[in-house]
Amino acid sequence: MLTHSKLWTAAAIACLAALAGAALLLPQTFLLTAFSDLIQCVLLISCTIAFLPHALKSQGRMRLFWALIASGMAFWLSYQLLWTYFEVWLHQDVPDPFGGDIVLFLHFVPLMAALALRPHLPQDEYATRLGRLDFALLTVWWIYLYVLIVIPWCYVITNELAYSRNLNAVYLLEKVAFLGALAAACLRSKGRWRTFYGHLFGASLTYAASSYVANWAISRNVYYSGSLYDIPLVASMIWIVLIGLWTRDIEPDAKSKKTSTAYGVWVPRLAMIAVFSLPLFAAWALSDIAVPARIRSFRVVLTLAAAFAMGIMVFLRQHFLDRELIRLLNHSRDSVENLKHLQAQIVESEKLASIGQLVGGAAHELNNPITAMLGYSDLLTSASLSSAQHALAVRIGQHVRRTKSLVGSLLSLAKQTPTAKTPVNLNTLVRTAIKLSEPQSQPLGIEIRAELEAGLPAVMGDSNQLLQVCLQIVGDALHRISELSGGTLIVTTRCEGDTVIFQVSENAHYSQEDRTFNSAAEPSTAPALSACHGIVQEHHGRIVWESSKERQTTVRMELPCIPTPSRSASASPSPLLVESQPFA
Repeated sequence: MLTHSKLWTAAAIACLAALAGAALLLPQTFLLTAFSDLIQCVLLISCTIAFLPHALKSQGRMRLFWALIASGMAFWLSYQLLWTYFEVWLHQDVPDPFGGDIVLFLHFVPLMAALALRPHLPQDEYATRLGRLDFALLTVWWIYLYVLIVIPWCYVITNELAYSRNLNAVYLLEKVAFLGALAAACLRSKGRWRTFYGHLFGASLTYAASSYVANWAISRNVYYSGSLYDIPLVASMIWIVLIGLWTRDIEPDAKSKKTSTAYGVWVPRLAMIAVFSLPLFAAWALSDIAVPARIRSFRVVLTLAAAFAMGIMVFLRQHFLDRELIRLLNHSRDSVENLKHLQAQIVESEKLASIGQLVGGAAHELNNPITAMLGYSDLLTSASLSSAQHALAVRIGQHVRRTKSLVGSLLSLAKQTPTAKTPVNLNTLVRTAIKLSEPQSQPLGIEIRAELEAGLPAVMGDSNQLLQVCLQIVGDALHRISELSGGTLIVTTRCEGDTVIFQVSENAHYSQEDRTFNSAAEPSTAPALSACHGIVQEHHGRIVWESSKERQTTVRMELPCIPTPSRSASASPSPLLVESQPFA
């Protein structure tokens, strides 16, 4: 507990004790009246200030809630200041009828507006906006009701008895409505919110009871300011001060979402009932022949003005409702379209999964005979054969190895297993791929020339998959050159902007029919390179095929590099590390 809260509580209780002692010991004098009025002003100032820190520390709907509570207390304080002005400053009784009574009547309006916000329940922006409009309708209706019933007897035709009777009736109706709203909020809340609403209900009930007792005393001419009839009223003020002092920061209860349904239905219904009640009040005003004609005319004109104002609010509410319905309709359409796309993707995924299982099974079945053929081809090359026969055996071994590589690519394509990606040095992978390709390039007499850029930025990927792509591209190029009488394979790496490029160029002449991979016309006609395309796309890159007029083929793989501060700060190109010696 905070020290200042304890001191404030002690001071408030001391005020109650002092007022009770003065009511018991002092006679009805100006000093007692002034003391009672000033004590009530001090307590109502405390009521207003006690809720301001909550408003300053909160945000959004919670800030508005506490600000409305403080505004209700400020209205009550304003009425008490008017009362004190007449009794203490002017040394006279408050006039009857008193036009300032509307300030006291209106002090419940911000409090009911605060309850309409339902701060103990989570709420979206749309529901809050509509709730404010609904309560604005109800607020206008309450003001209309007061002006309709009470004001004519004060400003149109003065009648003290009719004014007091109608004021007490309307004020009692307002207090009953507020107490009912507080009871509903208390029953529908939990934890600290229920405690808060419960204390506020107790303080409001004490105030309502004190007002009834004071009116009873006034009707019998036994009431005066500072009498014992003020003790329950002052007790309700102190209770509200304690509520503001000892209430800690509380947030909406996420578990209470389901309790807002009935409330969200009845608030708009009450607002519509208020609108539909206007014609009934107009009919009552016209048919009440017991009142003077001037009051009947005033009430009819007032009803027309209220109907116009509330009609504008209903139009705005319907406008917001139509916009929300259109938004929900568009959202539903988008959801249906997304659902259709998702269903199509699921069907396509099931098809691909079936094809992958079929390809995987076929590839496993092919591995055994291919392994046997590879073993027999190696035996043939090691046997005593003529030069022509040895060349044919080497060619058989090359094609068998190529077929084995294709089967391995099919197996990799069928698995479709996501792998973890790490920074990879592409130059290292290219050197490894060239080294592993030596058994295929050396018997064919093909020279592999590597031109690798030094300081190449790393790429984010799976080293095994990217090595498989490099091996496949180099192997595919060696296979095309092997159809001719030798040639040179140029392997380069470089960086252009945010892209790392691995390029394989063939310096050889061959016919158009010998090409097995043409990504310009068809991105992937060979199964192995189809697998390469899938791997590269998974790494957010692409494979590009180019052919010059001299029929020199170039295959280029582009991958996004990992940006580094040193590279972004450097504008000069990196030098090339040219490995001119052949790998063959």
